[in-house]
Amino acid sequence: MTTPAVESDLGWALGAVFRGYVRSAEKVLAHLPGGPRGFQVLTSATTGEPCSQQTLARHLGVDKTVMTYLIDDLERAGLVERRPDPADRRARLLSATAAGRAHLAETAAALRRVEDEILAPLAPAERDLLRDLLRKLATRQEPGSPCEFASPC
Repeated sequence: MTTPAVESDLGWALGAVFRGYVRSAEKVLAHLPGGPRGFQVLTSATTGEPCSQQTLARHLGVDKTVMTYLIDDLERAGLVERRPDPADRRARLLSATAAGRAHLAETAAALRRVEDEILAPLAPAERDLLRDLLRKLATRQEPGSPCEFASPC
């Protein structure tokens, strides 16, 4: 039970929605190496140009050592692959495999169903507005911060 004062608090509202989303999303992402982080890496490896794991780690706000292990797990699962960067032989470019793209499509569809459940009290236009407003807030972060969502490459 909450009070109107608590319900008007932004932190409480964000936390309540986030906790509900995480509980439902964890079920969808449990089979994916790295769970939510693995999903973010696979999404990034599937969209846009291949980029280095160091760039991706910085973009997603993941420690570069953790990123190495995460990509190792995704690579062992056959979802991503590393290729030498022709412009910098010390770097590796990350890209999704065909199996990774198919896996991402299935997982993204399941996450959309989770989102639909979480956002059920909102009309379609309100859902779009909420996503737009959250994206606007999230992309306003300082360059180089973990919340910077501009293209990593």
